[in-house]
Amino acid sequence: MKVFGITGWKNSGKTTLTVRLTEEFVRRGLQVATVKHAHHAFDIDQPGTDSFRHRQAGASETAIVSSRRWALMHELREEGEPNLADILARLSPCDLVLIEGFKKEPHPKIECRRLGARDRSPLADLVPGIVALASDHPVETSLPRYDLDDVAGIADFIAGHLSIRKN
Repeated sequence: MKVFGITGWKNSGKTTLTVRLTEEFVRRGLQVATVKHAHHAFDIDQPGTDSFRHRQAGASETAIVSSRRWALMHELREEGEPNLADILARLSPCDLVLIEGFKKEPHPKIECRRLGARDRSPLADLVPGIVALASDHPVETSLPRYDLDDVAGIADFIAGHLSIRKN
């Protein structure tokens, strides 16, 4: 499975870049999956819905299925957070998985830096796997550096780095 990460501090542009890269790779004819690391007790379900009530009743997994989409929620309860490899193993086959977050995992990733980010300290020397930077300002680095808005250039870099053929 070809995986590439987008990482950076809060408000560094990670989600926007992940969305734009997903659109770009889909436009190029690739099937793309994404994985987003969230912090703490996020919830994709709302109190009062049937599936929320199923989970509150103690279901360890709840699948919601319709004619347009399906989702599977797994309650960790006393289990620890799953590692990235466990999550990747649950994905359907695809051409590329874009991973937002998961700083400490060793997969190749691009670091996002924005002047408006809460923290602007470099991650490249602290985080494994950073192979390029994307920023909205000049940055001194020995790594390849792209403007945050150069989505096609960043996608070309990722495709080359992972040996993905463009359609």
